[in-house]
Amino acid sequence: MPLRLIFMGTPDFAVPTLQQLVAHGHEFAAVYTREARPAGRGMKLQPSPVAREAQRLGLPVLTPRTLKTQETQDQFRSHGADAAVVVAYGLILPQAILDAPRYGCYNLHASLLPRWRGAAPINRAVMAGDAESGVMVMKMDAGLDTGDVAMTERIPITDAMTASDLHDALAPLGADLMARAMNALERGELRLTAQSEQGLAYALTYAAKIDKAEARIVWSNPAREVLRHIHGLSPFPGAWCEVPVDGEPTRVKILRCELAEGAGSPGDLLDDRLTIACKDGAIRVLELQRAGKPPMKAAAFLNGTPLTPPLRLD
Repeated sequence: MPLRLIFMGTPDFAVPTLQQLVAHGHEFAAVYTREARPAGRGMKLQPSPVAREAQRLGLPVLTPRTLKTQETQDQFRSHGADAAVVVAYGLILPQAILDAPRYGCYNLHASLLPRWRGAAPINRAVMAGDAESGVMVMKMDAGLDTGDVAMTERIPITDAMTASDLHDALAPLGADLMARAMNALERGELRLTAQSEQGLAYALTYAAKIDKAEARIVWSNPAREVLRHIHGLSPFPGAWCEVPVDGEPTRVKILRCELAEGAGSPGDLLDDRLTIACKDGAIRVLELQRAGKPPMKAAAFLNGTPLTPPLRLD
């Protein structure tokens, strides 16, 4: 028999999982998501991506501001759900919520636990130079991403991948994984393994929320560290530096780059193709964005703003 589910998610990353679970024929008691927020030029209230998709699918949508009140917990319990599926929801689930579904709450987490528990696992994996990432289905407990793991899928991280690229690769991979996990739960065949017993090569690490103060590029770091820093923050908040434009320092976000040959003092422009020296080696800018402008290829930027040595980026 299909499961009776509660889905809890908010951003684009969660939408493929909702779609997959619907496609597999599970019943939905409710979809929980964050409330609509002002966005865009007119700052009109915009429903979350999950809310929009749930409405398209004809599913009931709830947007409580907190799950800590007795009223909210009683309502959650009244759904009579077999399980709750949680994907980047954004609110803390109290113990009363975790205990309400018959089989518990299952989270799709975008890292290879116990590495990168916390808020920004995709960004942190890229920034740290990790060789791989993945998605895990975890039965939630009261800790921060500490629950037992049911299923895992891995994916390599190349130096060419940005956080956006990894996000877009993990979302459908995770959707398929969660669908398989819920099908196994339906059959009574889902097996859980404690994180401490998985034998992973990764040490426990926390993926702290990205602070905008981290975004400034440090050219005195080795070239590969600079590249991974840039890609780990692309497209948001965007790693930035100051580029002299018409004699004035102008903040520019670098969104994509590649390792390049060359040497010089960190921050020196080495040629007319936006090759920039780092402590060890160099990177070449491939895509960038000026404040208030759309992203653009480096060649298009240079057509309008030619830059040649000697020049230093800060």
